[in-house]
Amino acid sequence: MSWGTGFELPPEKARIARRARRLEWATIGFFVTAVTAVYLAMGSSQAMKAAWIEDLLAFIPPIAFLVANRIRYRQPNERYPYGYHRAVAIGFLISAFALLTLGGYIVYDSIMKLISFEHPPIGVVQPFGEPIWLGWLMIAALLYTLGPAVILGRLKLPLAASLHDKILYADAEMNRADWMTAGAAILGILGIRFGLWWTDAVAALAISVGIVNDGIKSLGAAVGELMAKRPRTVDDSGDDPLQARIETELRRLSWVKDVRVRLREEGHVFYGEAAIVPSTIDDPIGRIEEAAETAQSLDWRMHDLVVSLAPEVPEFESGRPEGASR
Repeated sequence: MSWGTGFELPPEKARIARRARRLEWATIGFFVTAVTAVYLAMGSSQAMKAAWIEDLLAFIPPIAFLVANRIRYRQPNERYPYGYHRAVAIGFLISAFALLTLGGYIVYDSIMKLISFEHPPIGVVQPFGEPIWLGWLMIAALLYTLGPAVILGRLKLPLAASLHDKILYADAEMNRADWMTAGAAILGILGIRFGLWWTDAVAALAISVGIVNDGIKSLGAAVGELMAKRPRTVDDSGDDPLQARIETELRRLSWVKDVRVRLREEGHVFYGEAAIVPSTIDDPIGRIEEAAETAQSLDWRMHDLVVSLAPEVPEFESGRPEGASR
């Protein structure tokens, strides 16, 4: 028995992971051009500023994904006996915190612009000798960022679900929703064109509220994972069904009277324990090995399951432990 065994994805998952890495590199390359285009056309528009900051934020998830993917496959060792799988959760936490922080800043800045009745001037430029309202260039830059980002997001979503990778999923959702950011900014700029100065700040506020909402949702999921919360589906829509599947399959073993399983996420793989009440006590080591192999054969994500034989299944006690502070 060895605790130093590294983790490798199944062949079909490894191919999906390679495709995901290529998409993340493509995302970084695209947003380099998008951020440059929006910055050059930004002017004094608050909505453009919000869109530009969101495009800057779009670098964080793919960078976190690529860095985490280089770290998480390192071999377990004396210092990190469970390996480096939580590098994924740390990357997810960093992405969520960045979203929340910068989204909050834009909310504050947009509200202050509304309170101070600041009228954003959008002037005229002459790039080819003819006067052009700068707002049209802003809209062109926003339209440029819209299409590729939406396509990249749609391509990543099924890969994120297949790999059970929450950084990739958050990145896909952020890309897929980019059309809302661009649309809000365009409406704000057109509002200025028709003399409605406040539409610019309102559009920026709408964009920033969406960013903050994504940040809060992602931060909650990341913290829950680091605190060993019961595993959730990649889109956080419900509990992951693997725990129930393992209990069902273990109960089908002829020697199992009852079983209780608990799992925790370590990045994109699961660790856990199974307490089994046996109906017979002959060959306990062989029984334990059979149970562990049965559980791990159900899903590639079930990386390590500790099986123990018990006189009764453990239950979670309700209420506060005696002597605990309130």
